[in-house]
Amino acid sequence: MCNNIDNTSCENCIADILKVILLLQQSVCPNDSCLETCDKGFLGQSCTFFCNTRPIVLYTCGGGNTPVTMPISKSPTETVTSSVFRLEKLDGCCATCRVLTPNTDPTTTFPFMATNSFFTINLNCVCSLRCLDDTFVECI
Repeated sequence: MCNNIDNTSCENCIADILKVILLLQQSVCPNDSCLETCDKGFLGQSCTFFCNTRPIVLYTCGGGNTPVTMPISKSPTETVTSSVFRLEKLDGCCATCRVLTPNTDPTTTFPFMATNSFFTINLNCVCSLRCLDDTFVECI
């Protein structure tokens, strides 16, 4: 999987799960019930609580147990990074993700905030995916 350079078609389980996540985020909370897995049919604990994001952590084939990390801003000197992302777009085997940062506002229950930092990753290089609890992310 990691040495596949064909980006025109993407037939792997990571891509399939990301397709489901993207559809869910775009349609936000249809009435459906599934197992508590990455590809469950709704965002959140139930459709009564409004969620718009299923945060993900990506691991590359050569990275071992270390998650992919990206800077939280577009500044070339940025040193603060995050390993939590929101899927924004899928194009074949290319996934575009928004970097999320921990929410430091003590008055909110939402754990992440959106940034304006994006990256694109080749899904042929991703060997595992971890989904975090569905949540609401402001400024999407």
